[in-house]
Amino acid sequence: MATTLTKGELFAPETVSDLFNKVAGKSSLAKLAGTMPIPFNGADIFTFSMDDEVNIVAENSVKSAGAISVAPIKVAPIKIEYGARVTDEFMYASEEKQLDILKAFNDGYAKKVARALDIMAMHGLNPRTKETAALIGTNSFDTNTGVTKVTYDAAKIEENIESAIATINEAYDVTGMAMSKDFSSTLASLKVNGVKQYPELAWGANPGNVNGLPVDVNSTVSFNNSKDKAVIGDFANAFKWGYAKEIPLEIIQYGDPDQSGKDLKAYNQVYLRCETYIGWGIIDASAFARIEAAE
Repeated sequence: MATTLTKGELFAPETVSDLFNKVAGKSSLAKLAGTMPIPFNGADIFTFSMDDEVNIVAENSVKSAGAISVAPIKVAPIKIEYGARVTDEFMYASEEKQLDILKAFNDGYAKKVARALDIMAMHGLNPRTKETAALIGTNSFDTNTGVTKVTYDAAKIEENIESAIATINEAYDVTGMAMSKDFSSTLASLKVNGVKQYPELAWGANPGNVNGLPVDVNSTVSFNNSKDKAVIGDFANAFKWGYAKEIPLEIIQYGDPDQSGKDLKAYNQVYLRCETYIGWGIIDASAFARIEAAE
């Protein structure tokens, strides 16, 4: 019997790195924002609001104080999990075959983690149940009332984008935009004097950059029939996300761990379950705006 993996074993560091490289390729927020290490008990991000500008001080002159306030943002990790049944031949397969199965599981799980990050941080939902998650609270773009809303009008889509940008706190830059697929399609079809203005978005393309602005087109923006069409703002400085690097993969050989009513042994199956701790924080909601459909 192969011994490549036993119950409760952790993914190797290189596997974790590979997994989150894939996440960054599938999640709009992971693409547009920076990462930070997340300890299991969470982390505080301290931001100082300095309302005054710096002061010139002449020789022997008195130095004056500037206004300041500090607002810590708690980035608490949330545990997410995914499990799947595979044939119990996995337990008796060669190491090479086991690794093939685990690689496929890792690839699939990376896509689910990527979608989960967007769904949770954009909409405040439990990805599986599609219900509001109390654990997330106001730590999402939909549930944080400080994020400005701009009403979507397909006929004025460029004006919508400019209006959203105008509402963003001038202390921040606009470093990215996450777009729904239908929002991107509307931009792609926009013509002036018969000439397409955004040909790089044609045919469902995801060019990564439009008019010099980093963008990502993703179905997660409109997940669960959300009214959201686009989120724009300073992702580079005002949104952070991260993950705990220890990711356990458990092989369950007995019982009914997914509550399907089918005993694993009776069906010659084993259950693979992976858990990940992932966290994020909206550092300043005034650095973002949402373009959303009217009620």
